[in-house]
Amino acid sequence: MAGAVAKIPSLINTALSEARPKFAIFMKYAKVELAPPKLNEIPQIKAGISKLLSSFKSGAWKQQTVKQATLNTLVGAEVLFWFYVGECIGKRHIVGYNV
Repeated sequence: MAGAVAKIPSLINTALSEARPKFAIFMKYAKVELAPPKLNEIPQIKAGISKLLSSFKSGAWKQQTVKQATLNTLVGAEVLFWFYVGECIGKRHIVGYNV
């Protein structure tokens, strides 16, 4: 047992040294991907939404490949998931509202 306890600091140091490069890569992408949109990106967002609405009205969404439809479904599920996580954080409860 004493030998296992003596190995704990070296295991922690090894784990930290292995995790640092991966955490640096995560932070590099997180700064870009999780940043709020800039003011010059607002017109692109409006154009994307209008393109989405026009393709929905014209029925162009029916011409997607299975791969594109699957990807769009996964993106929609991710947005929905983050909405529910935000709701749970906001109301400070996992289940239900006080009615």
